[in-house]
Amino acid sequence: MGVAHTMSRMGDVLAGFHAAWEFESDSVLIRYERGLRTPKLLSALGERRIPLAAIGRVTLTAGKRGTVVLRAEPRPGADPLMEAAAGQLKEGCDPYRLVLPAERETLAQYYADELRERLTDSGPAERFLVDAPEAPLSFKAYDGKASFDGRTVRFRWFWTGASSAKWKAGDQSFAVSALSGVEWRSPEVFEGHLRLLRGDAAPAQADQDPATVVFGLGYGPVHESLPFAAAVLAAVRGRGNAAAVQAAAVPAAASPRRDPSDIAERIRHLGELHLAGLVTDEEFSAKKAELLAEL
Repeated sequence: MGVAHTMSRMGDVLAGFHAAWEFESDSVLIRYERGLRTPKLLSALGERRIPLAAIGRVTLTAGKRGTVVLRAEPRPGADPLMEAAAGQLKEGCDPYRLVLPAERETLAQYYADELRERLTDSGPAERFLVDAPEAPLSFKAYDGKASFDGRTVRFRWFWTGASSAKWKAGDQSFAVSALSGVEWRSPEVFEGHLRLLRGDAAPAQADQDPATVVFGLGYGPVHESLPFAAAVLAAVRGRGNAAAVQAAAVPAAASPRRDPSDIAERIRHLGELHLAGLVTDEEFSAKKAELLAEL
């Protein structure tokens, strides 16, 4: 009885490398350190509250170089971040791992046992139980800038990286209601990208698809693009956090006027595509008029 009472108290903390877990009666609050040695994804997450209902299993295993690893395995479908990651995260970036010195194994075992006693389900969750990162969010990909305000995803193409197909299509806006999902392919592997899925639409090659931004060396890093993908995925499935719901209730602000120098640069690049035969006369005239209308 005494052991159960200890876990039910709010504020019990188990500190490890890069993170500390605070145990509460119905959840675990994970706070990540902000430091040079902390993986950037964890620093970007800051802290996350994980309801016990979102945890399917708890393990304690031997780690590297005199450490032990306490891990809370989320139930499938419970966490939008892990759903978006789809198994692509490196071990050190796993937000559900707590690495501890081996001499704290007994204490870690105690908390592991206590958590196990409180788990109720290990099967797939019917909805997201962990909050997604809050909007607004944005990041720079190789071929454009992606932004999300809680209800609309916008892609603004860079003339230095975007393909002619994307320039022809123009900057893109996608209402959450028009999307069916998100595909995130880590920038740490070949052909990394963020693709917005739209019903039964067949996806084109990433660099040709106006619903996709392409990553590259130094662009779309994990700590920026993955939280972005998770937030969009949560909104698509109708399980966004309170910030996203509030944003959806606020009338859209009028689009700001573009910088004239930016418009001039876009028209110049459009002219280069036209001269190269990649844009027809009609496409050139229509897109030029569209850009001038933004002044």
